[in-house]
Amino acid sequence: MKALVLTQKSHFEISETPVPEISDQDVLIRVKACGICGSDVHGMDGSSGRRQPPVIMGHEASGIIAEVGDRVSSWKKGDRVTFDSTVYCGKCHFCTQGYINLCDHRRVLGVSCDEYRRDGAFAEYVSIPQHILYRLPDSVSFSAGALIEPLSIAVHAVRRAAPTADDTAVVVGTGMIGLLIVQVLRATGCKSIIAVDPDADRLQLALVLGADMILPADQQQVIDTCLQVTQGRGADVAFEAVGITPAVNAAVSALRKGGKLVLVGNVSPEVDLPLQKVVTRELTLYGSCGSKGEYPVCIDMLAKGEVDVNRLMSVTAPLAEGPQ
Repeated sequence: MKALVLTQKSHFEISETPVPEISDQDVLIRVKACGICGSDVHGMDGSSGRRQPPVIMGHEASGIIAEVGDRVSSWKKGDRVTFDSTVYCGKCHFCTQGYINLCDHRRVLGVSCDEYRRDGAFAEYVSIPQHILYRLPDSVSFSAGALIEPLSIAVHAVRRAAPTADDTAVVVGTGMIGLLIVQVLRATGCKSIIAVDPDADRLQLALVLGADMILPADQQQVIDTCLQVTQGRGADVAFEAVGITPAVNAAVSALRKGGKLVLVGNVSPEVDLPLQKVVTRELTLYGSCGSKGEYPVCIDMLAKGEVDVNRLMSVTAPLAEGPQ
């Protein structure tokens, strides 16, 4: 099969590689669409250390089942599917408690790091264990199906804080995940949504997709505006979808006393946290890692048109153009 292989830092090649073997509980999927995640970008350039060459990246994907293992009973050839990016064991303490995203034996498709290596979906075929498969309705395109994985991250993040209909929410960072968080907040009925980003085009898109107000990434302006629209209290909940110190500080500063901060972005492994603000204002911090079974909810949202992922697709290109 043809695959887009990261052969060295920042260098891809379209290579002929063996079709992946499947075990008795796996399926072989003919890939129809695969999204490019921000983590793929940081893996490609070597900055994250989690895409050590050679590796086939790609974990946001959809396709058609081409072959099933001997012990696969719920799936058949020709089924339209998408799948979780996380391969979890289903047996460890965290899996049995429902925290499959925190599995002790967690493996992510398309990742090669010091601990493990697992090829992903930037290829004609990919092998997937049956327990992470989800059925894709005919009404959801393969391209949209490939974006269910990032949508699940947004849904999981929003569920971590469980905002109410009366809440004011701030979303700092309107990249893919931030824009999906904006839409999920709107679909779940959040009263007021403020989007923050230095990029004017992204902010305009946030406005189209459901934000009530947009702000440049100026911390003081964020503080002043949040106080102004909340009778001097501050926002009830904030979502940080970047993972850098200025964005975290802006999110913390936007919150009222007793507010909730969901940390989703992780561009930087470490950030400076304004500890005194967190402690004296008794803020609650939630880390949000991947998703834990929200795929059916996401598929339903797409099928009902509650979330628009088509506007988030900047380019659709064949695998052969992968290196470019």
